[in-house]
Order: sequence, then C-alpha cells, then structure tokens
Amino acid sequence: MPLSAFDDKSKPPQPKDLAATLGAASVLWNALLKRITRKFAPVSTEWGFSGKAYGWGLRVKGEKRTILYMTPCGGYFLASFAVGEKAVKAARESGLDASVLKVIDSAKKYAEGRGVRLEVRSARDVGNVETLAVIKMAN
Repeated sequence: MPLSAFDDKSKPPQPKDLAATLGAASVLWNALLKRITRKFAPVSTEWGFSGKAYGWGLRVKGEKRTILYMTPCGGYFLASFAVGEKAVKAARESGLDASVLKVIDSAKKYAEGRGVRLEVRSARDVGNVETLAVIKMAN
C-alpha cells in the first residue's frame, strides 16, 4: 500500500478529491498551508509523484529551501521534513510534545538530515508541525 492515498501517476490530486479523501482533516491541511505561507512568504507548492510506494505528495517550498512535504492519507495527512542536527538540538529545547521528539529521535538519518514524518489529525498536530517548520528553517 502506498504512503499517499493518491497512487495513480496519471492523476494528480484535484482539490475536490483531496477534500473528499482528507475529510475533516482538510480543514487542518488548509490551516497548515495558511500558517506556513504567513510565516515564510513567498511560498510555492508543487505536487510530485514519488513512485508507486509513495504516491503523490505536495512539496511546500520557501524562496531557497523546501519547508516540508504534505502527503494526503485517508482522513489525515503526513507532514514530512528533512531535519538537520542543529534543528534536532533546537527541537529538544523547544517544548515540542514528547511524542514529536520521540519521532525525531527515532528518525532515520540521511545526508540532508533526519527523515521525520508526523501524522496530522488535530489542531495540536498542526501547531507541532508549524513549530518544527520554524525550527528547521532557522537552523
């Protein structure tokens, strides 16, 4: 089963399909995009297909760097980051939820940083993702 709810390479997600797939979480999706855009303007978004195992995801990019990736799932979505070690240290000192720190600490390390994926199912999750985005971009 692919990571994304959208796994047909020939069909990028359309707004209507995205809203139906996310359900109540579409409000969270839109809120996160709005908050990230406010913090890091100008922001661009681009859908990309990463293969059958991953499906379609939305890349959210600032002027010079990717801020995060958003992957739609049934009833929720994933927010994914590449977080460098300076940002990991800052995250530990930030007051983020213990559950988020656990995900960061257990994330696989890559050359570009730790690959962190957070499930977004609540307004609290949106706040955690926004906080981590701020930390990432500052470090």
